[in-house]
Amino acid sequence: MQVKNMHKVMKHSLAYSYVLAHPLAFYVDADRIIIAEDEVISYKEHGEIVSNIQHKLQKTGHYEDKIDGVYGLLTEHAVKGFQSSNNLEVTGAVDYETMQRLIQEEKRIQFAQIAHIIDEISFSEQSDKVKQVQEILFYYGYYDGTIDGIYGPLTENAISKLYSDNILQNSSEELSESTTTSVQEIEEETNETTDVVHVTADSTSQSVIHTATSLIGTPYSWGGTSPNGFDCSGFIQFVYDQHDITIPRTVNEIWNFATEVGEPSIGDLVFFETYQAGPSHLGLYIGNNEFIHAGSSNGVQTSHLNESYWQSRYLGAKRIK
Repeated sequence: MQVKNMHKVMKHSLAYSYVLAHPLAFYVDADRIIIAEDEVISYKEHGEIVSNIQHKLQKTGHYEDKIDGVYGLLTEHAVKGFQSSNNLEVTGAVDYETMQRLIQEEKRIQFAQIAHIIDEISFSEQSDKVKQVQEILFYYGYYDGTIDGIYGPLTENAISKLYSDNILQNSSEELSESTTTSVQEIEEETNETTDVVHVTADSTSQSVIHTATSLIGTPYSWGGTSPNGFDCSGFIQFVYDQHDITIPRTVNEIWNFATEVGEPSIGDLVFFETYQAGPSHLGLYIGNNEFIHAGSSNGVQTSHLNESYWQSRYLGAKRIK
């Protein structure tokens, strides 16, 4: 494209009306924002396109913080996680390729959520279920007829196009039961009231996390203390050192040096008992039950505290003061 840094926004009023009427049924991106091939959206940017990216990251299970349109540390971390899991270059910035993959993944998840409805409806049927399917097919460009709830030839052709793109097959193969929630289940959740608490980090913790996430992908090296290769404590020591914070070298020494806390907050250290008794591995907590660490298998990466391996080996959290 010849125009640099251009956002193309396409309003789909019918799909948008559905979102307003069913805000928690499932997320349909009302503003279709496509970035130019030579454009990059990155840290510290803000606006509608960043909100759009956050929604897509949230829909694909990589972002759990608030949708605020601000490209902060947690958004950058989420982008890196998405890029890593999709075999993209891990930069933390959204370029054209990353945006296209986000759109594709969101589409797969969206159709996975209504796959059971598509299986239930039949030709010549007129119902709200057909209308619901038509609205989603319309938004994603598969259906260009009137959204009337009538399963006719246009709806049939749209569903055929969907199958020819292998969207439904890929969705069912790639999404586990734990990440794919049916529309019915989500609609039931609208009857419940949930208090959402957003945890924020102080400026020092944010800076430390930003440095740590910038090192994702660095290989593991036993005894390593530099971006050429890290072991777990060498990684944490290096990150803190970049912010003029001196901590001990080994996991056990850091455990004894830090101050114990009941539950980890963003920027705290989390400790594990792995290959030997007592603290033998640690990482930096970045929120949403995730921590970043130098693992022996994949180097600097993010993991979840609720994964069975880490959960069974978790010793506790401590804070550098």
